[in-house]
Amino acid sequence: MTLRLHDTAAREVREFVPLHPGRVTIYLCGATVQGVPHIGHVRSGIAFDVLRRWLEYKGNDVLFVRNVTDIDDKILRKAADAGRPWWEWAATHEREFAHAYDALGVQPPSAEPRATGFVTQMVEYMERLIARGHAYASDGNVYFDVRSLPDYGALSGQKLDDMHQGESAGTGKRNAQDFTLWKAAKPGEPSWPTPWGPGRPGWHLECSAMATSLLGSEFDIHCGGMDLIFPHHENEIAQAHGAGDPFARYWLHNGWVTMGGEKMSKSLGNVVAIPAMLQRVRAVELRYYLGSAHYRSMLEYSEGALTEAAAGYRRIESFVGRVVSRVGAVPLGEIHPDFAAALDDDLGVPAALATIHNVVREGNTALEAGDGEAALAAAASVRTMMGVLGVDPLDEHWAEGGDETDAMSALDVLVHAELDRRTQARAEKDWATADAVRDRMSVAGIEVTDTPDGPTWALKGK
Repeated sequence: MTLRLHDTAAREVREFVPLHPGRVTIYLCGATVQGVPHIGHVRSGIAFDVLRRWLEYKGNDVLFVRNVTDIDDKILRKAADAGRPWWEWAATHEREFAHAYDALGVQPPSAEPRATGFVTQMVEYMERLIARGHAYASDGNVYFDVRSLPDYGALSGQKLDDMHQGESAGTGKRNAQDFTLWKAAKPGEPSWPTPWGPGRPGWHLECSAMATSLLGSEFDIHCGGMDLIFPHHENEIAQAHGAGDPFARYWLHNGWVTMGGEKMSKSLGNVVAIPAMLQRVRAVELRYYLGSAHYRSMLEYSEGALTEAAAGYRRIESFVGRVVSRVGAVPLGEIHPDFAAALDDDLGVPAALATIHNVVREGNTALEAGDGEAALAAAASVRTMMGVLGVDPLDEHWAEGGDETDAMSALDVLVHAELDRRTQARAEKDWATADAVRDRMSVAGIEVTDTPDGPTWALKGK
């Protein structure tokens, strides 16, 4: 089956055909490094890491660019409020984001450009736009004339008169809907020299300049959160088309992480920071949770949903661990056709996970029946499929934090020996022995849940 992706610009799922066969170019709008990352920030990183892994599994060479916005109104304001240099504030939080991405197993991008490193390219971009009649300078600012571009608004579907750019005010705009390419210097703010006077870049200009500088005037996929459709991505398209660049051929947008029905954001005060989350669940479990919903859907955060997802991951991890302990080393194997079909259908991760859990059930049945060969084949397939999702239980990345993975595998062997004893006692109606096993595990901090597929366990509080 051919990979099909939902293209926001086309408003439909389209067959994905790369510009150059076997080579895929992707630009992801990365972090504005204004503060500590929360789970809403990293969802796009995880969602499009799965896209990248699936493209690579299918034999493509993927050039993946994820930028860092290190100069911005919010960064300047927060740094000033804290009494710290803006560049130090940005660098500190850039490292926080890098740590979060790495902790959650997001592959490093092929390139990670900072906005401040591409000012020369931005100036050249503005010169092209002015020469082509799509931008104008006024009072040291440079603005994009949205009425000069007939297809402005096509991505978001908004009417021009209803648009509000939501940017800090400058002077000299011809129309309220025009957006800022370059902001004239203000006292105390960083600035760079340009033909129109000193100043700093506007947010939208940064990404157009970085994307085309690194990926070319036309590239395959542009990704980001759905909150970026307008104004950010709408304005990126306007800048690129105004400069004469075809720009992105497909536009992909992930849904928000919500809490209480509202988008998770610092302004709402409902932030769940990555460092705090990693004190409560393992990084691999948090990654599994954040990547388990379809990338275009809203993910409503709750403690219960996180706990349920972590337990689901442990069931998979437990199966692979038992195969290792009873049969031997588990290599990578073949993916199930249903898994491939699910991911080819606009990255259908929920259906792909359902396939993985089905294979785990079959593997557990084979293991209990003493069919080591079938169990090993199932575990090998599970490893490969989970690897595409970035959560292979035997991946060395998840063992880097210490001996926790090995300890959990060893504990799993011991717990299942107890569970087997309990299952046998229940079959013989020896309720005293069954209850004694359950109580002993409860005292040890192990919670047992009986499911149609047999008992599962989890550490209490995890």
